[in-house]
Amino acid sequence: MNKDALTQAGLNLIQQALSIYDSDLRLAVSNRRFAELFDLPERLCTEGASFEDTIHYLVERGEYGPVDHPESFVAARLEQARAFEPHYMERTRANGRTISVEGAPLPQGGWVTVYTDITAMKRQESLLRTRSELLSEEVLRRSEELSATNRQLAATNAALEEARRELTEMEARTRLTTEMMPAHIARVDAGWRYTFSNRRLPHVMPGRPSEIVGLHVSEALGPAYAKVRPHMEQALAGRQSIFEFTDEGSSRRIRAVFTPDPTEPGVYILSHDVTEETQSRAALQQTKRRELAAQLTSGLAHDFSNLLTIILGMQSKLARINGTPEAQPLIQATLQAARRGGELLNRIADITSHRAWRPAPVDLGAFLADLETLATPSLPGRLALRIAAEARGTFLLDEGMLQDAALNLVLNAADACGQEGTITVAARTILDTWLELSVSDTGPGFSPQALQHGLDPFFTTKGGEGSGLGLAMVYDMVKLAGGEVKLANGAPGACVTLRLPLRRAEALPRAGLVLLVEDNPDLRAEVREMLTAMGHQVAEAASVEEARTLAERLEIDLVLSDITLEGALPGSELPLLLPDVPVQLMTSLPPDSPLRREAVARAPVLAKPFTPEELAAFLGHPGAAA
Repeated sequence: MNKDALTQAGLNLIQQALSIYDSDLRLAVSNRRFAELFDLPERLCTEGASFEDTIHYLVERGEYGPVDHPESFVAARLEQARAFEPHYMERTRANGRTISVEGAPLPQGGWVTVYTDITAMKRQESLLRTRSELLSEEVLRRSEELSATNRQLAATNAALEEARRELTEMEARTRLTTEMMPAHIARVDAGWRYTFSNRRLPHVMPGRPSEIVGLHVSEALGPAYAKVRPHMEQALAGRQSIFEFTDEGSSRRIRAVFTPDPTEPGVYILSHDVTEETQSRAALQQTKRRELAAQLTSGLAHDFSNLLTIILGMQSKLARINGTPEAQPLIQATLQAARRGGELLNRIADITSHRAWRPAPVDLGAFLADLETLATPSLPGRLALRIAAEARGTFLLDEGMLQDAALNLVLNAADACGQEGTITVAARTILDTWLELSVSDTGPGFSPQALQHGLDPFFTTKGGEGSGLGLAMVYDMVKLAGGEVKLANGAPGACVTLRLPLRRAEALPRAGLVLLVEDNPDLRAEVREMLTAMGHQVAEAASVEEARTLAERLEIDLVLSDITLEGALPGSELPLLLPDVPVQLMTSLPPDSPLRREAVARAPVLAKPFTPEELAAFLGHPGAAA
């Protein structure tokens, strides 16, 4: 016997009549007692029967006694039914029996009604009235009122209990919804104590407790309390506050919104981690500045190059014409100055030319070993290079740009140390936010002026021997990655610290199954050939919807998807829709495209067009760089 049959059998055993009508005033459920009590035909006890037809039938049968205007009476009952309000009433039927009618609305619309025959109860009350000689008329009247009130109170209690259950379910759904959001949602009262929290605080600010209801804001936030306090005071004063701050403990960038509670003193709080967004924004800003610098310098550099070419040509001609000993040193000095100007133009072209941070999987240990191999031959014999790597693993980095920057820093440190000392290259991770690479030395350290202007273009402490573009190019590289550079003095010596966004990479198995998502058939075929040449099996899709369907049916090792696809959703949604499968993206969108910036914050992105070697490096294949 199925569940519906069991439920109906149970309802039929109840001695009270029961009916449930939906929001369209159609019968959804009733029991056998309902049909028996009102002597209803089968058509009015069948699912879908009209409430209006039932009332018409009962009026015609005289259930309500004489009715002068049946249509108005039926209309009034229909209007009362559509109100869906809790009610309790007692009425005497045309056959002389008395029933109680208790109705309550349902959360989905419609209502449930329970009919109870209380004729026997009424007879006992009447008997008590006529036979009792000891009880006064007032006691009897009050007893009857109390009995009626108790029945009405019971109906009200049932309605309140149902409302409480609905509120409990609503609160549970609300809490579940807030806990699924990647943000911390909370409320504090006028005493700065939490009255609600979705327990997401440690996900936004690592190291904080998850159970904070009842705690003071200072207890929950720790050192960050000093940064948020002015904004909390502003919100408690009735003014919304939106701000960003850096959590020193985790180095994460947090955006918070404090909104005053309009009903009672207190503040609603919404805070979320915008570290990756900030890193992407910094990279985009640096790209824009470089493009502007390139526009400003390209024309001047072109004209200046022409002038230097003329100077070099005329000086060479002058050297052939005037061979006097006095003129030759001046001519050679002029030629050297012109050539130095040409080299400087080339350096300016390097720093303003179009460059992009192209991350690919890089084994940090192998990278530092290569750096030691490249830098050591250039160091004097008594100057030691030490590698101190706390971080281990494979990270998404632009190996070429980072290697140039690290070599630049090591050689600068060597110049500062002279003939002896120690240069230390250290690498460590800061939680899951930054990969930090630092180069320190035992030299004299930075001067106050160098600490303030060392990253400015053309600033140099080497006099005529320096171009002043070395650290500026390092700064440019780090900013393109969305990171930051810090100059400091240690004990002793100088220290340059590069902080890069931490993106861990996992190498794809050599024979893994790749789900290729690309809506251009020709391009899909080309990329498929690249993947199969690497030894992969390939499944193909043209949209996010197709990709989700295949991912549910197949054991996918990696998803490689274009960002712009056919269908309603872009490929940048796949990292969210397939959290258990590594997703890497590719695109021909420009770096400043909002869709590409959003994608970079979610997964590694490879710019089109790309070669098979670049794709292999992007997927982390061993030996791909070779």
